[in-house]
Amino acid sequence: MRVVILEDNAILAEGLGLLLNNSGFEVVAVAGDADEFAKAVAEHDPQMTVVDVRLPPTFTDEGLRAAIEARRVRPGLPVLVFSQYVEEVYAAELLAAGSEGVGYLLKDRVSRVDEFLEAVRRVAAGGTVLDPEVVSQLMVKRIDPLERLTPREREVLALMAEGMGNLAIAERLVISEGAVHKHVGNVFLKLDLPPTDSGHRRVLAVLAHLGL
Repeated sequence: MRVVILEDNAILAEGLGLLLNNSGFEVVAVAGDADEFAKAVAEHDPQMTVVDVRLPPTFTDEGLRAAIEARRVRPGLPVLVFSQYVEEVYAAELLAAGSEGVGYLLKDRVSRVDEFLEAVRRVAAGGTVLDPEVVSQLMVKRIDPLERLTPREREVLALMAEGMGNLAIAERLVISEGAVHKHVGNVFLKLDLPPTDSGHRRVLAVLAHLGL
């Protein structure tokens, strides 16, 4: 499995490369900034990427913005963010653009090599891996809106979090699909989700549920 790493710390980048190469992956490029990363993704067609958040020149959010752009150009490109920091705005945007094949781990909270490797494999396979602290920070502004939901709307949201579509939710709750559609619309409205397509809003709603 071809992997591109975006990490400006040379020692950490070397360590990640050795770890992944010794664990069945093929690190095809290590980039130190967003431009190098974009070129590496275009050249090597990776099946997985591991990116840091704060990179030259401003050391703020370059890595996340590079990941978002890479997934815009190559929809579904697996991205595991591995950083010391939670950059809330672009992290939410990355997840809102599609939660499949996305992870966000904090360096200081990963204590085992096997835990990190399992996260890489899960994200590469299309799964989602989020550190609870990341979820907590992303959802802190959504706590009050969650309290607006009725018990039925909370049930619908919980089933959305399990990956169910409207028809499956209707069958589980023994209600009509039209009723589910109405409840989902109310969830979007009460959580103040942006007027984008319904797929993106479902992801944001699920993230709100994970923050309960």
